[in-house]
Amino acid sequence: MEENGFNAALLFLGYLSVSSVDADTLSAPLNVTIEFKGVNSALVKWDIFEGDPVIGFAITQQKKDMRMLRFIQEVNTTTRSCALWDLEEDTEYIVHVQSISMSGTSPPSETVLFRTPKESEKLASKSPDEVTMEEVDQAAQLRAGELIIIVVVLVMWAGVIALFCRQYDIIKDNEPNNNKDKAKNSSECSTPEHPTGGLLRSKV
Repeated sequence: MEENGFNAALLFLGYLSVSSVDADTLSAPLNVTIEFKGVNSALVKWDIFEGDPVIGFAITQQKKDMRMLRFIQEVNTTTRSCALWDLEEDTEYIVHVQSISMSGTSPPSETVLFRTPKESEKLASKSPDEVTMEEVDQAAQLRAGELIIIVVVLVMWAGVIALFCRQYDIIKDNEPNNNKDKAKNSSECSTPEHPTGGLLRSKV
């Protein structure tokens, strides 16, 4: 009985937020589901009847203890999902969805009750293969940094090799001159030859 009264109050709040329309004109959304994106965020998804002239949606989000009520409305969109943000961990929420047409809004969908996970539960349920977009961006940044380091090292090695080759060419070009200087110096230091002729005799 208390639950029925609570649902009636919730529906009344929804009708105060948007103008209602004849139920025969627009059907209530179907298959409303919740997909958790983290401890503090979730994604509401739903379907509509084919042929309904839907141009937007309206979502009523409320804590089960009725301490908070949030109303989200978007028009000129064909999206069938909506993000819920600033959720508290380990807290029960109630959500229902309404379709919007040019004539007004549909009846509310069936009420969906869900509880946000705890931080510890979210970390424990995360599989090793699960990779978030943030982790992908971080990995890409690391790869970019590694590539930059590799390129810098290769450029430095290329510079060292080029400098070594240049110094080697200079040393090689100077080597014949050094050989000539050595040959010249050796010839100057050698003993002069005596002229050919008779033997030198010492004075008596």
